[in-house]
Amino acid sequence: MENNTQQIFRDALAMPPVEKATLIEKLFYSFDQQKQEITDQIWAEEAESRLDGFEAGEITSKPFSTVLAKINTK
Repeated sequence: MENNTQQIFRDALAMPPVEKATLIEKLFYSFDQQKQEITDQIWAEEAESRLDGFEAGEITSKPFSTVLAKINTK
């Protein structure tokens, strides 16, 4: 690594975990920002569709504790 990159890396290592994770996420998504924006839009539309279905009674829900218990039994 070049000197500037090494310094940035050292600075990143000194960050609190949450800040490191945020930095990693931003760097990762910077590789293909346009694709990420499209993906975010698709997920937003899916979430709205699911909410509409739930409010119309077409989709049911389960308590989180039930879902978590089922996951933990696998």
